Amino acid sequence: MRAFVAVITLLVALLTLNGCKDKTALDANGVPGTLLIGSYGGDNPAQTKAALEPFRQYLAQKLGMDVQFVYTTDYTAVIEALRAKKIHMAHLTPFAYILATQQPGLTPIATLGVNGNPTLYHSIIFTNTHTGLKTMADVKARAKSLTLCFADPASTSGHLIPHAYLNSIGLNPDSAFKETIFAGSHAASILSVQSGKVDVGCSTSELALNKLMREGIVKKEDIVILWTSPPIVNDAITIRSDLNKDFIKKVQNAYLSAAKDNFPAFSKYVKLYWPNTAQMSYVPVQDSAYNQLRKIAGNIKDLKLNK
Repeated sequence: MRAFVAVITLLVALLTLNGCKDKTALDANGVPGTLLIGSYGGDNPAQTKAALEPFRQYLAQKLGMDVQFVYTTDYTAVIEALRAKKIHMAHLTPFAYILATQQPGLTPIATLGVNGNPTLYHSIIFTNTHTGLKTMADVKARAKSLTLCFADPASTSGHLIPHAYLNSIGLNPDSAFKETIFAGSHAASILSVQSGKVDVGCSTSELALNKLMREGIVKKEDIVILWTSPPIVNDAITIRSDLNKDFIKKVQNAYLSAAKDNFPAFSKYVKLYWPNTAQMSYVPVQDSAYNQLRKIAGNIKDLKLNK
């Protein structure tokens, strides 16, 4: 139901954007009149929109066309919009990208990088100080009396990676715990654990927990990190492959040159999650960069986008 509502919300937003003109359409050369970019609104949609507005303006100037971000409440709606050709491209988490590319027709063009290499981040499993849990061995011993929450179903660090890890140590998230839920977002997962509503949560350290700590919403002493994953390749910026190939290259070049051509516009959004942006830029990325995550997802029986 949540995913259905998100898709309907997206379609209403697109109709509002489109008015009497179909902005999703391509001309005879495969170029859109308005470039529509799907983006998850995040834990604070107003903050996300404000931070991305300078970058939207940069892209519009660089491409010489109208550019509009279409915001959703989860990644399910972004994926469905890509498949239905209601948007032309999207910013996707690695797992959302893997799910989206289960059907052909998408080309990855960039990911966030530092010093010319893709940025990496980590998934974490955590608790609050009042549970008395100190290690994953403690979690395993008490699992039947504990509640667990993931973030978004299409989240890499808040679902795919911790789900796979828990399975690997003999804790099936669907049956090993007293209750397993989706909090809906990274912030919701962290705050649910901080408040004691949930015993154990899954999220990302760099992109969510540290952000909440910098904003003073969560204190370091509130959270006990029980497990940290190996590094994960960052999000994929992807575009539909049916668009004009020269246009796709033009869009890619706009992303790759953003830090050099308009660093303030590039860095305003990036700074929400990465406070030190001096050496950061968008860098090229290949589909093969996500093959390891595909393998992880493929090894989890019955793992689906909607649960």
